[in-house]
Amino acid sequence: MRKFDTDVQKLKYSILVEVIKAYDQHRLDSVYLDVPKILAPGPAPTMRCCIFKERAIAQERIKLILGGNEAKKHVIQMIDIACDECPVGGIFVTPSCRGCLSHACRDACKLQAISIVERKAVIDKSKCVECGLCEKACPYHAIINQIRPCVESCGVNAITMTNMRKATIDSNKCIACGNCVYKCPFGACVDRSFIIDALNLLGDKKNKVYAIVAPSIVGQFNYVEVEKLISGIKKLGFARVVEVAMGADAILQHEADEWLEKKILTSSCCPSFKFFVKLNFPEFAKHISQALSPMAMTGKIIKEQEPDAKVIFIGPCASKKTEAQTKEVKQYIDCVLSFEELQALFDARDIHLHGIEPTPINDATYYGRIFAKSSGILTGVKHLVEIKGGKGFDGVAMNGIQECNAWLTAFKNNPKVKNFFEGMICKGGCLNGPLSLHHNNQVVVDIDKFGKQATKTDPNQSRENYSQSVKK
Repeated sequence: MRKFDTDVQKLKYSILVEVIKAYDQHRLDSVYLDVPKILAPGPAPTMRCCIFKERAIAQERIKLILGGNEAKKHVIQMIDIACDECPVGGIFVTPSCRGCLSHACRDACKLQAISIVERKAVIDKSKCVECGLCEKACPYHAIINQIRPCVESCGVNAITMTNMRKATIDSNKCIACGNCVYKCPFGACVDRSFIIDALNLLGDKKNKVYAIVAPSIVGQFNYVEVEKLISGIKKLGFARVVEVAMGADAILQHEADEWLEKKILTSSCCPSFKFFVKLNFPEFAKHISQALSPMAMTGKIIKEQEPDAKVIFIGPCASKKTEAQTKEVKQYIDCVLSFEELQALFDARDIHLHGIEPTPINDATYYGRIFAKSSGILTGVKHLVEIKGGKGFDGVAMNGIQECNAWLTAFKNNPKVKNFFEGMICKGGCLNGPLSLHHNNQVVVDIDKFGKQATKTDPNQSRENYSQSVKK
């Protein structure tokens, strides 16, 4: 069964598997030479122009798995030699132009940038502002807008070209959402890995290591039941697996109380959304909830009970890797792994989930578990506000960066447009995080189904229930 959406993900995973095996066999010092030859044995290349480039790119990926360049701390980085220098023609007329009589493209252009030459449409680039009106007007779809996939995926204009036509990331604009990592068809956009940190934590027998799993884990490893997945994670050396949905329940309580006090609030769940607000709508930053994210809250709850515990978050999110390094959160989270990295761990260590005994998990309510999807936070906060007798709650789930930008702009112009804003940078919510194994509509169904299986009903009690379970 196909475990990933793309072959770029598969390549990334394959290198992770080999590095983990090398770690376990105490031969990390040779991975730069050995692993590229395993991935690209030659003599003929299979992915790039030559075998030497394939191996050089593999070495750059290994470097990021082993911690990356100390001078480059940003989680989202670019492998220069992997960038294929994709063409960026912008709006242009393709040979499909039929030379029709209606000239809808010319008439649609308000800047008179299109003329008809020898019956064909011609664009004057000195006048064109690439508004796209001609592209929409053409009845033959003969006019297209050619944009680099990485640039198109970045909603904050953080990716540009160097004078050598290589893509580059402006870390001062980047919100670490990781959309470019998933969208780049050549695998040039990459996220730093902390897998070695995780292996070191798990390998130290003095550590009691907790895995805290994002609600979006449901439906990702869809070849096996959730309960067997939990057993597999424990087999990796974790003392216990805890749902981050438990922390989400605690956040719901906090945000409901905060809304009742302030009457205008935006969620604190998505770190990329918080980065986006602070960079692009600084005047709105005061409305961001003061609550920790569910990841940080779950780590906090665990460390309140066991101060010496180590906590590793497992999820689909690139920006969680950035959040975990912040002063506010690093005291609660020791390491962050992706779903891709978790799959690599299973396979590198030959952990076969189908034949494993299931481990029940029941840390949270329906409301905490549906945090993974767009509108999940909104649903939970509204539920608690109503229970507490609050009136006038009027919220919106901002689904993706375009909606976030549109609604925050609307609020800037009219502060009464809404009074609660759920912000999710990833389209559809965390279930479509860039470091997921796959992205499809079935994941939404799986999350709803798992949410309804929760036996706990009161979000206020999840934290206390967990504390009691630790004492048993």
